[in-house]
Amino acid sequence: MFFLYLILLVLGFWLLVKGADLFVDGSTGIAGLLNVSGLVIGLTIVAFGTSAPELAVSTTASMNGSNEIALSNVTGSNIFNLLCVLGICAVIKNVPVEKIVLKRDFPFSIFTTFLMLLILGCQLPGSGKVKYLGMEDKIGSINRIFGIISIIVFIIYIVFLIYASRKKMDEDAKVKKISLGKSILLVIFGITMIIGGGQAVVNSAKFIAKAAGMTETLIGLTVVAVGTSLPELVTSIVAAKKGESGLAVGNAIGSNIFNLLLILGLSATINPIDVNLASLIDISILLAISIITYVFVLTGKKITRLEGITMILIYIADLVFAIIR
Repeated sequence: MFFLYLILLVLGFWLLVKGADLFVDGSTGIAGLLNVSGLVIGLTIVAFGTSAPELAVSTTASMNGSNEIALSNVTGSNIFNLLCVLGICAVIKNVPVEKIVLKRDFPFSIFTTFLMLLILGCQLPGSGKVKYLGMEDKIGSINRIFGIISIIVFIIYIVFLIYASRKKMDEDAKVKKISLGKSILLVIFGITMIIGGGQAVVNSAKFIAKAAGMTETLIGLTVVAVGTSLPELVTSIVAAKKGESGLAVGNAIGSNIFNLLLILGLSATINPIDVNLASLIDISILLAISIITYVFVLTGKKITRLEGITMILIYIADLVFAIIR
């Protein structure tokens, strides 16, 4: 039975990656017909497509009552996006970052992470009780009200992005042209595969976690988070190789904003998400990593190969910490 679920997990990841690939192609084709800038495509359409696996896994987990996977998947995916997606792209080729990302999108991503940490931190019990809490003990929750507010903020952010893009169009954007009919078919097939893959990953991950003695928080933070972030990694690497740095960076940052606001928002709206001490620590780590990455970007307005290697090493250290704690 264990090996059957292991095969199901691998199949689920394949469906997620392939489905996301089709979804990105179809969505990018539609965006190309609308003549939207490369950066905004990365922040919106491509970020939506590559984050679709996280959306499928987290919302499915929430509907099944596995809220720890929903939260840890988002946190783990965001850490992976910053350190591995951007880090590996930088190792392959220095990644320049547009000024507007430094002023608007990256700070907004850091702010949403800080706000999440602040809200959850306020739910901590008195200092005398914290030391008696285990890592997996509940300390608070992300309720439906917070979820709905997050969704509203996300919609406002996207509307603003589209408005700003239409107001000042990036004429140098190079977008793959695909017919409208083919684009729509790719989107439909992609979404179908993503939903099926999400179901397979959540169900198999829960079984494997229990069989291996792992907590749902750990498997969501590691195996599921890395698996659902593969579309971001592949898309950004291809974009970086082609010199589309705006799309590569926009994909990683846009996916993080998408994960924090829309995915957590929808998951919490479906079913309030319980938060434990381990999750709070992981969000704190995510905030620290976000600030470190932002500092790297500010120095020279790009991420260098040396910084990319450093980011990958930081990710490995965080992964080891998550496993042994």
